[in-house]
Amino acid sequence: MQSPVAASWCRSALRYGLLPDDRPFVERLDESALRAVREAAGGLPDLAQATLDALFASVGRSGACLLLANGDGIVLDMRTTEAERETFAVHGLAPGANWSEMREGTNGIGTSLIEQRPVTILRDEHFACRNTGVSCMAAPIFDPDGHVIAALNVSSARADLGDTALLVAALVQDAARAIERDMFCQRFGAARIMLAPAERQGGGPALLAVDRDDLVIGATRAARRQLGFEAGTPLPPRPIGDLLGEPQVQGFEDGERAVLRQALARAGGNVSAAARLLGIGRATFYRRMERAGLGG
Repeated sequence: MQSPVAASWCRSALRYGLLPDDRPFVERLDESALRAVREAAGGLPDLAQATLDALFASVGRSGACLLLANGDGIVLDMRTTEAERETFAVHGLAPGANWSEMREGTNGIGTSLIEQRPVTILRDEHFACRNTGVSCMAAPIFDPDGHVIAALNVSSARADLGDTALLVAALVQDAARAIERDMFCQRFGAARIMLAPAERQGGGPALLAVDRDDLVIGATRAARRQLGFEAGTPLPPRPIGDLLGEPQVQGFEDGERAVLRQALARAGGNVSAAARLLGIGRATFYRRMERAGLGG
């Protein structure tokens, strides 16, 4: 696999046509435009507050700043000490700053969004010359459907980061996953949340949302990857037993509603096919649907 830094430098020069010294400052939105961008982000900034506070409590004393950006690389929220706020602002690390890779070339926020994986960009690994005074540890954030919608970034102006960068990068990834988990649980608050079987470590929380009829109605990006569902596409309800290889309910004595919905799910919503799966007639299936409150 190609290094994310090398791939980003190629994109910066060849795809975006940037030059390392062609822009004197980072583009920044005014307050009115920033408010609109924050509103468009929905509840993400508010939902992330506790995680941002906890992460900054871990990294803030080392002279770092913490940034939450949307999927376009616009900084929505920032944490830093008052003493260092102006220092980071000089580097363009401030609310409203546009850190998309297309605008800034290789950088933590923009490159993690394009690569859709965590990245660490150390000082002169940045494409733009004016950004080489900082090091950035960033991770993308995926919504409950598997779309990348934000990035979390910690930047430091220290020249002696050393192995500290590895620790900070791990903390940033953990925080990004915590935000993904909280978004998923908020979206599927009425469902039962289950942990999908883990085939490998990393890649974010592998969570499933299961409704009262044991149909899987939601899956995080990591869970989709493990179970063979494409990220970012509608998730058709599937019986949890089918996905996990568990024994299936075979009769109507218990859980009739669940049996009917699971049969419909397996048949792609086709009533005739669902009836055949259960060995009953189409009319009987409709009667049972009506009795279970599933409509006619």
